[in-house]
Amino acid sequence: MSETAEHSRLDSIVQLLKMNTSASIAEIAESVHVSQMTVRRDLQKLVEAGQVIRIPGGARIEHWRGAERSFFERLEKMSHAKRSIGAAAAALVNDGESVVLDSGTTTLHVARELRARRNVVVFTFSLAALEELTSAEGIRVELTGGVYRSSSHDLIGHSVAKSLTSIFADTVIFGAAAVSFSRGVMVHDPDAQHELLQAGKRKVLVVDSSKIGTEATYRLCGIEDCDLILTDKGISPEDLARLGQMTKVQVATH
Repeated sequence: MSETAEHSRLDSIVQLLKMNTSASIAEIAESVHVSQMTVRRDLQKLVEAGQVIRIPGGARIEHWRGAERSFFERLEKMSHAKRSIGAAAAALVNDGESVVLDSGTTTLHVARELRARRNVVVFTFSLAALEELTSAEGIRVELTGGVYRSSSHDLIGHSVAKSLTSIFADTVIFGAAAVSFSRGVMVHDPDAQHELLQAGKRKVLVVDSSKIGTEATYRLCGIEDCDLILTDKGISPEDLARLGQMTKVQVATH
């Protein structure tokens, strides 16, 4: 098939997803008149181009309800709050301890603040965190296996889960897309690593205040499953009180 025909087909898939928000592989195959195997290859190309996001059995448009932006767009959003949260989270880690660090923009700020620690081991599947910590002399980074995902600059897949099940660190620091008072800690990522939550003694959720009281696509865990939620001073007194009834909460003030 010619390159022009392939480009036309990819455009048709994007238009279909824009109209319907999401679609299954079978629905896409029927719409563009190709095999499901071809659709899977096409979706991978669109994922790598940052135009769509894979969901179980199909795909959805990248900017659906603004749910997922590019990694660098998300890094800029609430950047001051994320810096404050990053500093507060890093302060929880003592020299000589081990940390499991989630992929994401808020946890990247944690990585930046960890650079000053000594004799600390960081386990991560975030290549952004790896790059941040590469030149930090007192930090040893252990990267999980996995398949590279450009939209979040991280690794995904069964190899990540397998690596995480063999780790039991002092602290797990993880992020989320939303904290819903009725549904719990939520993410937009169908590849989110649930094994992350069992990889350490203490589970610390780092989340900026804009995400509290909102919902995302998938439930990651309960609010009460977090040993600590670290957020910023933009949180409302009402939300702070509600969270405080469910788990320990710390507000980063710097």
